[in-house]
Amino acid sequence: MSHQTASQAPITLFADLSQSAQVDTQAIDWIPSPMAGVERRMIERDGGEVARATSLVRYAAGSRFSAHRHDMGEEYIVLSGTFSDNDGDFPEGTYVRNPPGSSHAPHTDEGCVILVKLRQMPDDEDRTVHVDTKTAPFEPAGVAGYERQVLFDSGYEQVTIERLQPGTSIDAHVAGGEEVFVLEGTLSYGGALCGKGTWLRRAAGQEMPMASPDGCRIWVKRGHLADV
Repeated sequence: MSHQTASQAPITLFADLSQSAQVDTQAIDWIPSPMAGVERRMIERDGGEVARATSLVRYAAGSRFSAHRHDMGEEYIVLSGTFSDNDGDFPEGTYVRNPPGSSHAPHTDEGCVILVKLRQMPDDEDRTVHVDTKTAPFEPAGVAGYERQVLFDSGYEQVTIERLQPGTSIDAHVAGGEEVFVLEGTLSYGGALCGKGTWLRRAAGQEMPMASPDGCRIWVKRGHLADV
């Protein structure tokens, strides 16, 4: 009889995309995946082992995941260590999009943690994207002390890394919804303080002003919730 992990049972977690959600990922447990040495902190999920999902995934040094296909795409940013697959080695700070129909066999020598989103791309997306966010340029974003680094831009969503200098405030974006992950520093979102590792989701019309008392760097996705 095969071993059945908790992650293989269907899970509904913050699956209603029309509802606001907030998760302190540092306060939730790591859950073993079906592969030894690979664990997950589930942020949002709708399904079983194959699921629409947003997760933190931690690979122990020397671990690997069996080859698999992403029928609805995969998007991730490497938060620590180096993640490797058929396309090469992706160190901390690398942003990757693998379009629907892509496949790979992930592994790591030193260990790594990634923020990954699965099964969340339209069928006609066909671009593979690799961006080194440690070297890619930032551009002014219209407010003093506010900069952005565009990682992906299309008719249906924009993905960025954004920096707010200490004391910077910006108005709410009218953006078709937004999703935010705090990479470092402290973000004030709608007046609520969010530390490193906080994930936020707001549907279209629910976006809130942002500020940072001591400076922060955030990963942001906008526009993808316009039709929910």
